[in-house]
Amino acid sequence: MKRVVFNQKGGVGKSTITCNLAAIAAARGARTLVIDLDPQANSTRYLLGNAADGLENTAAGFFDQMLNFRLHNKAASEFIAATPFENLSVLPSEPALEELQAKLESRYKIYKLKEALEGLDDQFDEIWIDTPPALHFYTRSALIAADACLIPFDCDDFSRRALYTLMDNVAEIRADHNATLEVEGIIVNQFQARATLPQQVVQELRDEGLPVLNTMLSSSVKIKESHQQAKPMIYLDPKHKLSVEFLALHDELDAALKTRNKATKKRT
Repeated sequence: MKRVVFNQKGGVGKSTITCNLAAIAAARGARTLVIDLDPQANSTRYLLGNAADGLENTAAGFFDQMLNFRLHNKAASEFIAATPFENLSVLPSEPALEELQAKLESRYKIYKLKEALEGLDDQFDEIWIDTPPALHFYTRSALIAADACLIPFDCDDFSRRALYTLMDNVAEIRADHNATLEVEGIIVNQFQARATLPQQVVQELRDEGLPVLNTMLSSSVKIKESHQQAKPMIYLDPKHKLSVEFLALHDELDAALKTRNKATKKRT
C-alpha cells in the first residue's frame, strides 16, 4: 500500500502524520518505508535525528541521476536509509531537492517515482510519502505513484477554502495520470473538542459529503517533544492521548482498506 500525505497549505502536520502512522505500521511488523519529498526534510530529521546531517544518498541524488541519461541509474533501494526503529526505513530528503524541481519538470520525469516504487513492492508492505506544501513536480509524482491520498486539515476558514481546490487537483491527477488514486480520507489535526468552530466546520464538511475520517488528532505540546527527541509518539510515550489517537487512526485506515479489498474481490 502506497499512501501520499498531501496538502498545499503548510503547517497542517503532514510530516508528523506521515511519520507517526508509518511508525505504527512498522511497530506492528509491517516493512515500512517513508519517502521524504519535501526539501525542508522534516520527516527525515524526525526519523533520523542528527544522523540526517551529511547523508550521502538522498532523494536529491535519486532524482538528479535522472537528468543524465549517460549514467547507469542506481535503484531506489540504494538511496534508502535505516532508522533506529525496527522495520522502518526512510528515503531521506535534503534542501538540494528544491534546486532540481524545475529541471525534472521540464524533462517530464513525472513517472519515474512510480516506476521506482513498483520495484520496491517486494521489499516493503507499506510506503508513506511526505510531500511539500505545493502542487509541483514532487507532489504530482507522489500522487501518480500512490494508491491513496490522505489530506491533513486544521479547522480554520483558510484551510477549508484551500481544501476544495486541493480536492479538485487530486481529481485532475486521477483523471489524467492515475485512475486508481483515491482520497482515503481527510485527517482533522490539532482538533479542539471543546471549541465550537472546529466541531461546526467538521460537521459541515461531512454534510457536504467530504470523506472526513472519524478519528481526529488533538493539539498537544507533547508532539514538539517528539520532534525534538526524533521519536514518533508510539516510541516516545505509547500511552499518551495523542499516541492512542494515532493508533486509532491507523486502525481506521486499516479497517477501511480491508473492507475495500473485500469489495474488490467480490466484484472480480
